[in-house]
Amino acid sequence: MFPPPFASSPPRVTLTNGFSDAFDNAVATARTCYNSRVITTEEVRKDAPARELRDRIARETYAAGHHTTLQHATFQFALENVSRQVIWSLLHAHPFYNSEQVSQRYVEVKPGNVVVPALPPEADALYRATVERQMRAYRDLIQLLTPRVSEAFYAIFPGRRRTPEKWALSIKKRCQEVARYVLPVATFAHLYHTVSGLTLHRYHRLCGQLDVPAEARLLVQGMVDAVRQVNPLFFRDVEDPLPLEATLEYRALSESGRLEVRGESARAFLQEFDAGLGPLSSKLVDGSVHATASVAAGVRAVLGLTRGALSDEAAIDRVLSPKLNPYLGESLNLSTVSKLTRALSHAHFTFQKKLSHTADSQDQRHRMTPASRPVLHATFVPGHVDVVVPDLVREVPEAHALFLETCQGTWSAIVRLLESGASPEQALYLLPNAFPIRFHESGDLLHHHHKWVHRLCYTAQEEIWRASVEEVTQVRGQHPLLGRHLQPPCTLRKQAGIRPMCPEGPRFCGIPVWNLDVPEFRRVL
Repeated sequence: MFPPPFASSPPRVTLTNGFSDAFDNAVATARTCYNSRVITTEEVRKDAPARELRDRIARETYAAGHHTTLQHATFQFALENVSRQVIWSLLHAHPFYNSEQVSQRYVEVKPGNVVVPALPPEADALYRATVERQMRAYRDLIQLLTPRVSEAFYAIFPGRRRTPEKWALSIKKRCQEVARYVLPVATFAHLYHTVSGLTLHRYHRLCGQLDVPAEARLLVQGMVDAVRQVNPLFFRDVEDPLPLEATLEYRALSESGRLEVRGESARAFLQEFDAGLGPLSSKLVDGSVHATASVAAGVRAVLGLTRGALSDEAAIDRVLSPKLNPYLGESLNLSTVSKLTRALSHAHFTFQKKLSHTADSQDQRHRMTPASRPVLHATFVPGHVDVVVPDLVREVPEAHALFLETCQGTWSAIVRLLESGASPEQALYLLPNAFPIRFHESGDLLHHHHKWVHRLCYTAQEEIWRASVEEVTQVRGQHPLLGRHLQPPCTLRKQAGIRPMCPEGPRFCGIPVWNLDVPEFRRVL
């Protein structure tokens, strides 16, 4: 028996909803493809010959790669005691899932809610002391930031000064949002997580990959075991998990001598990446040269119109102007279902980006603008405190000093853990939420439009808001006919004639953003 990899509580998995006959259903869907009628799950298991046929079809379709049959079964899990790191590295790092997760923006983090790897006594004491220091700094930052946030809040909403007790929690939440940057990525989260049976098979096969294979294995095994209890056959022929040494990233890092933290190599990468990025947090580095013409041609093809009957400008207005496309004013995103708005998929953009771990954890929720995100230890430089500092922290000298002091202490602790023999997987759980993720992100205009509309809202997380402003500004510069329609939701609703213009209700930012154009955007909070 191997010792448990964690001194803290292991991931807790509860299957809350799911198919009870997933295996039979998969075979029923396969057989339906080649029958003149729908085959039911009862038919595929009704007697011994039917079950023999079922088992053969299951094996053959799986071996041949016909895996869509496994997608019909869906499983919803309640997950507890899982780190922000494993959520970022595995659960939210692919497109095929749905999650509703506790928010660090709005829910105060309590002391002790962190992953603690199994370490020797001296290293364990260092790890726990560092976490306590981070948690204490988080609480202190909330207090230090409160006067500055209150000042900005009441400047936007002066009438609310008369009832400060009513707005104290709103102000505290904004302070929490900023203070969380010092919290470790080891911090526990709880969430509902829903995936198809196919995704669960894929999790099982590749749960042993970097960054946190020990935690991921425990978590995925818990999910698989929970499904097995209600449907033992679904994982009867499941493939074994790939060992860490056989994963693509491990082999590539091994061949380049980067399995361990290599400060000089990582430093060279950081310098090259940041020099290419310049002052931006998101830089347009590639895209469709003829984006406007391609979208316009797509619109004409849907409508069966010639260029003479519908110009490029008119075609773009037809699909992107809320005055002509009322779908853009609706809260329900209809863009992937509408024939006309699917023409937006012909324009494509790639951005080079740098966001904090906490901001990227929100950014990656936009599943249809996928990214190539790093193996974290390959971008960690010992002795070089590498963090994204929130603007509000910079504005309060005492908070800024505490923030930097805490991050410096965290870096020192990580280096000491590595020197004591802790693995990068164990030591880097201490990385703060502020640690930068450097990556490239791509997507078509259809899905970037959905993302930009929501993230240009002043209530969006500030880093993602700023990156979205930069991205839209750059797209406007290259494709003005497309870019002029890239606006926040309130502006689109105004143009569509929908009231109220702000869709956020009591969360209204207090600024009539619908009267501003993107170059005029300025945020105080």
